[in-house]
Amino acid sequence: MKRVKIAILDLYEGQANQGMRCIRELLTDYGRTHGLELQFDEFEVRIKQETPDLSYDIYISSGGPGSPLDSEGSEWEVAYWSWLQKIEDFNANPANLQPKQVLFICHSFQLVCRHYAVAHVTARKSTAFGVFPVHMLEGATEEPVFTGLRDPFYAVDSRSYQVIQPDHRRISALGGQLLAIEKERPHVPLERAIMAIRFNEYMIGTQFHPEADAAGMSMYLQRDDRKATVIAEHGEEKWRSMIDQLNDPDKIRYTYSHIIPNFLDYALRPAGNRQLRKTA
Repeated sequence: MKRVKIAILDLYEGQANQGMRCIRELLTDYGRTHGLELQFDEFEVRIKQETPDLSYDIYISSGGPGSPLDSEGSEWEVAYWSWLQKIEDFNANPANLQPKQVLFICHSFQLVCRHYAVAHVTARKSTAFGVFPVHMLEGATEEPVFTGLRDPFYAVDSRSYQVIQPDHRRISALGGQLLAIEKERPHVPLERAIMAIRFNEYMIGTQFHPEADAAGMSMYLQRDDRKATVIAEHGEEKWRSMIDQLNDPDKIRYTYSHIIPNFLDYALRPAGNRQLRKTA
């Protein structure tokens, strides 16, 4: 049985969340389905400044609360960027035949976009919360992590910040590609937020939550305390809409069953079979 080590970087700062549960369950199911001896360890980044070493095959950096701007220069960010630099150095060494693969989710995605200066990270006018369509950009169907997705596909979105105004030259210089934007609304004079970027051959990030599991999220949102909180913050219509869409098999369930499993499939390929298909 093949042994795979995965590090989960927990950026939730000790706050109650569904993201970590969903990531754990996805990894457990993937290991069982593919007959892998899959070990995953968690690292509390923001409170304990914990980061993983280079003994892991795959790294997943989670979402989290708060501003992706105010933490700049903090002790935990210094530790986080030191970890990322070690990954970059490892992957840049041609003697390392199996480079490390990294997935950045939501808050982590915003941080990395700021760090790499690939786009502008800013506060939204209002918090995005719900299930929304995500539109793929030209060439995104060639992205291995998007294999099998429909256009648009649907994702859980929960954020008060956004990534906009991409620097296309910078993204290209990194060897990256814009993959997706938020729902098209031509009648609204606001720039569409970036929802996914491949930063380079080894790193990809999503603004949305690909780990969101429909059944678990639905049960969570129907808890009396959580229902009351969502209705107070977003209204009963938004709460009912989210429950309906979570139960739609063509929406969140479809995204859940594709993106992270595709990422793991790609990450576990032998390096010689892992090249991205380039688009013009």
